[in-house]
Amino acid sequence: MPTIYVTVPPSVAADLAETLVDERLAACVNAVDCRSTYRWNDEVAHDDETILLVKTTDDAYHRTVERIETLHPYDVPCIERFDTDAVRDGFGAWIRESVD
Repeated sequence: MPTIYVTVPPSVAADLAETLVDERLAACVNAVDCRSTYRWNDEVAHDDETILLVKTTDDAYHRTVERIETLHPYDVPCIERFDTDAVRDGFGAWIRESVD
């Protein structure tokens, strides 16, 4: 079962999370504030961001990523897939029931 790791500006995090859950692309989205340091245009940059951990299914994964890319304000968004092998049965069932 995949978890999608996404970083976004704090100003769009809540709306993006709610859209993904509302559209049944994700069962749950956790939001964690962070400070990112990265190289952009050959310079070191620093920004406040929000990490979104998007719980979805294998069947909905590609649709979810496409929706994130459509809504994401960055030219090159951080979107990474983590496959979760050890999900408790009840939690996995809830994710499958919550995602179309």
